[in-house]
Amino acid sequence: MKRQGQGEVEAARADETPSQADVAMSRYALGDDTMFPIIYDSVAPRLEPYLRRHLRDAAMIDDVIQQTMTHIHEKRGTFNVGCRLLPWAFCIAKNFMIDTLRKTRRETATDMTDERSAMGAFLMSTVPAADQVIEAQQTTRSLLEAYGRLTPHQRAAYELTKGDGLSQIEAAEALQTTVMGVKQCIHKATQKLRAALLGPDDEQPPPPVQPPATLGAA
Repeated sequence: MKRQGQGEVEAARADETPSQADVAMSRYALGDDTMFPIIYDSVAPRLEPYLRRHLRDAAMIDDVIQQTMTHIHEKRGTFNVGCRLLPWAFCIAKNFMIDTLRKTRRETATDMTDERSAMGAFLMSTVPAADQVIEAQQTTRSLLEAYGRLTPHQRAAYELTKGDGLSQIEAAEALQTTVMGVKQCIHKATQKLRAALLGPDDEQPPPPVQPPATLGAA
């Protein structure tokens, strides 16, 4: 039985050419150990920017990458030959990242300054700039506050596509949802972030309502 959205994703990617990493993973799943360096070099650099926006130090990032690659190795027999590697890798990394964040925030009082700075820089680079010149620090704060109000799925879809270069099809696979669901999440996230960037003073007021014409008027 296919999970929700799997049929839609398969139909959407039917005409796409598999990447070198996808071919390597399929061969690795079938027992070709020489493919692992290609897999590592394809996955690790793509995961690092994503993890850097959420984890506070390089050691944590390295740990999650190594855990992800170990999991890919241990579970390679479960990989569906012909599928895409990156969505699977991001899904695995996301789960390890969440576990890491839970542990560190339970054990220590985490300083979120660096984490917020990385996320703020990411948002500033992806949200289309307004025509008005807005003071940078206040803009970043507004974007972070708006980003925090997004749903987890909206944040994840926005990051994977805008920050990590995944296609909407790949993001749908990574999040185990539909392509339409990813599109809707990106659209809503973009709207809310643009509103935070522009601010209430820059929103266009609705046009005035014209009074109905008086019967019998000349």
